[in-house]
Amino acid sequence: MSVSSSTKSQRCLRILGVDPAAAGPTGYAVIEVAGRECRVLHYGALKVSAKRQKLSMGAVLHDVHELLCQLIRQFNPQVMAVESVFTALNIRTALRLAEVRGVVLLAAEQAGLLVRSYSPREIKACVAGYGHADKRQMQLMVQARLSLEELPEPFDAADALAVALCHLQSDRLERRFGISNEEPANPVRRRTGNPLTRSTRAMRIPSER
Repeated sequence: MSVSSSTKSQRCLRILGVDPAAAGPTGYAVIEVAGRECRVLHYGALKVSAKRQKLSMGAVLHDVHELLCQLIRQFNPQVMAVESVFTALNIRTALRLAEVRGVVLLAAEQAGLLVRSYSPREIKACVAGYGHADKRQMQLMVQARLSLEELPEPFDAADALAVALCHLQSDRLERRFGISNEEPANPVRRRTGNPLTRSTRAMRIPSER
């Protein structure tokens, strides 16, 4: 779903939020921040049919990677925020989720995007004020925080919006107080030259007041 609104003539920060899934849909969302104004540009969830998954073991990985590359080209975000692997998952589910998360990070690396990773509990605490908030509570809080007219559906899309909001708060804290609470995710920056010799550093976003 896309949400349109008027833009201000000032520098904007675009965040691509991603909620990777081991079996269900992978949620994605793009938000834009200009000063104190935050608006939603696009959100949704990618679900690969069971029939396609049976035909090809790599169908999910291919489609997720292709979708994210398309979103990056279309919206040109400066940063990707990704939900990390939940440590309480069983080994098989954790491995499947890691595979999906791997192609998500690959799409970011190919585009030279800065990547930030946040745990599920951290995202819930940031958006809902409670680290054990359920799916419905997260939907309602995301709707309120972003002033959306409709409840963001499905749950996976709402989760991706929450990931983007979590990064927004983390970024503001870092710029204002020098505090960073995200998990390391091998941050990179847009680059030129030989990839074997370049150095990678995290990109700093200047304060917008």
